[in-house]
Parts: sequence; structure tokens; C-alpha cells
Amino acid sequence: MRFDVITLFPELFAPFLTAGITRRAYASGQVDVHLWNPRDHAEGNYRRVDDRPFGGGPGMVMMAEPLERCLNHIRAERGEALDTQAPLVLFSPIGRKLNHAEVERWSASSGAILLCGRYEGVDQRFIDAHVTAQLSLGDFVLSGGEIAALALLDAVARLQPGVLSDEGSHQFDSFNPALDGLLDCPHYTRPEEWAGRAVPAPLMSGHHAQIERWRRDQRLLITARHRPDLIDAARAAGALQPADEAVLAKSH
Repeated sequence: MRFDVITLFPELFAPFLTAGITRRAYASGQVDVHLWNPRDHAEGNYRRVDDRPFGGGPGMVMMAEPLERCLNHIRAERGEALDTQAPLVLFSPIGRKLNHAEVERWSASSGAILLCGRYEGVDQRFIDAHVTAQLSLGDFVLSGGEIAALALLDAVARLQPGVLSDEGSHQFDSFNPALDGLLDCPHYTRPEEWAGRAVPAPLMSGHHAQIERWRRDQRLLITARHRPDLIDAARAAGALQPADEAVLAKSH
């Protein structure tokens, strides 16, 4: 899959693309990332990409013209036909919240063009003309869309085959349907005792069924405590068994 990123700060992406376990996805081309600076498509000596907002107010607004020239260059470089154009994604507070289901959908796609806004935002006329999807990380505001783009790229990359050392590792992540959308359980490693705290006995038992029951119970209890909405969703989907409900009942 291919992701083209429109950003005023392409240098923010270079360390991310070459470090950590997800670098495998970028090095192999499984997730092919191209960076584009709209300043390269702006006119004038100052390569201006922003201007004051009509109607007054603080801050600056990204201009439609250099963004459109940059977008047209990307589409030509991708060799797209009109009926096969990649979606243009803008990271914005009004967008759909990025969750596991969204990540899975993008990880199975052929990619997209990601627009990282800056300043007070992007000229609405460009959004109306070209943006096909909007995504948000949550109910807070960032200085730009770069962090959101990095989050999406990282989440998509780790789902690609061969990227994680253990192929099944991501299936035990929080929010994964394989765990009925619950949060993950606690994890422990050596030593068996640290600062007077021992590893829970079930994990030391060697009894597979007992270990899995303990992990399931912990997922249920942690999710009920921190994200009860996920318990409601699992219950509505018919994912909770009588043994699960018994664990939850005891926790009240």
C-alpha cells in the first residue's frame, strides 16, 4: 500500500520511518510512504502557503492553491485514473475517531493521501473540493496533523504480515475483535519477585486453561473499571459468556 503525506514538516517523519520494529514495513515497501511539502508548489520568493483569515481573527489559514497544486502533482506521480483516485484524508477535530476498526480498514486498503493541516486550519474550499475522509485522534487539539498521521501509519504498519516478530501478537492487543474488543490484561516477566511483588500464581502454574481464564478475567475487570462502554459493546454483541458475567458481577 502507498501513503503520500502532505506536510510542511517532512523532517518529522524521517526518524519514525527508520526506527523501531515498524521500520520493517517501510523498508520492505509493504507500507510505501512518500512525503510532499506544499511549499514546493507555492509561488513567489517566499513560497507562501498561508494567509490571514477573511473576517478577521487570530492565526493563519493554509491556502487552497498550493495545496491543490501539490495534490495534482501527487496524483500525477501516482499515475491515477479518475475512477481509481486514492482518498484524501484530512486530520481534523470533526473527523471520525481513529479506532481499531478504522485502522484495520486502512491496513487492508491500497493506501491514501494524508493531509497534515497546520495553523488555524485549511481553506474550506479545498476541503469541499478534494477531501474525501476526515479522521481525529480524540477530543483535543494538536499543533498539526503530523502526529495523527504518524499514529495512523504506525498502527497500519504493525498489522502488516511479517512486521511484528510474532505473527499473532497484534491479535492480543487491546480493542482487537479476537479479544471481543476488551482491553489487554497485565503482563509480567523476570524476575519472579520484584520489590516484594510476586508474579500472579496462575501465570506460574503452567496450566494453560488456568492461565487463559486468569487473563480473560483480568481483561474483563480492567475493561469494566476503565472502559465500561467496551463491556456494554461486548455484551450487546453477545461476546460475553456466563463465566464472564459471573466475574463482572463479583467485581461490583
